[in-house]
Amino acid sequence: MIQHLLPRACDFARARSRRALRILPALVAVSTLLSVPDAAAASGFGVTSRAVPDAVAARVGPLFEGSLDDGHFCTASVVRSDYGDVIATAAHCLDGLDGEDAVFAPGYRDGVAPYGLWRLTGSYIAPEWTDSEDPDDDIAFATVAPLGGAEGQNVQDVVGGFRVAVARPDRPTVTVLGYPSNREAPLRCANVTTLLSGTQRRIDCPDLSGGTSGSPWLVDGALAGVLGGYEAGGTDPDVSYSAVLGEQALKLYREAAVSTE
Repeated sequence: MIQHLLPRACDFARARSRRALRILPALVAVSTLLSVPDAAAASGFGVTSRAVPDAVAARVGPLFEGSLDDGHFCTASVVRSDYGDVIATAAHCLDGLDGEDAVFAPGYRDGVAPYGLWRLTGSYIAPEWTDSEDPDDDIAFATVAPLGGAEGQNVQDVVGGFRVAVARPDRPTVTVLGYPSNREAPLRCANVTTLLSGTQRRIDCPDLSGGTSGSPWLVDGALAGVLGGYEAGGTDPDVSYSAVLGEQALKLYREAAVSTE
């Protein structure tokens, strides 16, 4: 669900439209069975509430159009990578930032970016999305660098990163964290998901309105999807969707996250 529709690209020196740094040891771990817990909503399944500021929420933040004064339009989260500089979001969030200096603010809350601002430096979007906006490919990855920060700093060192999980069960319990455009703190909701189709997953969580596109879907502490896909994440703020992560998403993730040096 995106409120601000933003062109496509792999290099933000080129165009990107629509709803650096030091080398680390290889940290990428694509998992199908993980046991790292995430904090499910304390108020129960299918209930949306303001997320508490914890280690999980610190890895999630809104995307702004240049600065904290410009308003946020989507949500992204840090995922593990060799260089520690990769975030995940929906493809329709990145497909249109032509000439704009989008920035990511992990852990953002009430006008404050406690872990700094990170400018987007590149994007990884599936050709199937670029060519036809296939909802099954509405996931993308981007690289970030500190905005005015110290040379050699990376976002994963600051807040950590989620593992990426593929081949999940049909009905996993998912925790979603996202930033509606009209709120200054993240919302959290956990619920059992169902399959809308073999390639799209559905969750019933209220109040996940415009701005929550790209929000991470966490299963056992790993990123198993992002809010997007069918109807760009859904036209009803109480029902949201995510493309099921498969080989195409895994290929994109590896291109963004794994060092070839």
